[in-house]
Amino acid sequence: MPSKEITTLLENKQTQLTKRIAAIEADFHKGRSQDFSEQATETENDGVLDEIHHEAKLELNLVKSALQRITAGLYGNCIDCDEPINPDRLSALPYTTKCIKCAL
Repeated sequence: MPSKEITTLLENKQTQLTKRIAAIEADFHKGRSQDFSEQATETENDGVLDEIHHEAKLELNLVKSALQRITAGLYGNCIDCDEPINPDRLSALPYTTKCIKCAL
């Protein structure tokens, strides 16, 4: 069973990502400027925000999955070989699902 610190870290990350996603979605729903040159800049920014939004949603899914694995008692084992994942790897990337050998 993982330490309480890892669970807390994952829960905090989940909250952080949820807020980030909500802020990006709120920005997408804002009205745009009537100025054509401003619209061009806003369109460019939308492309960047869209990518950040996509990455945040992917990371949020990984965090949620890790929390589910903790609840199920499966956290910390590689999903491919079922060997324990190195604790240093889990500390660096707490939502990883694979040991370093299977990740390569």
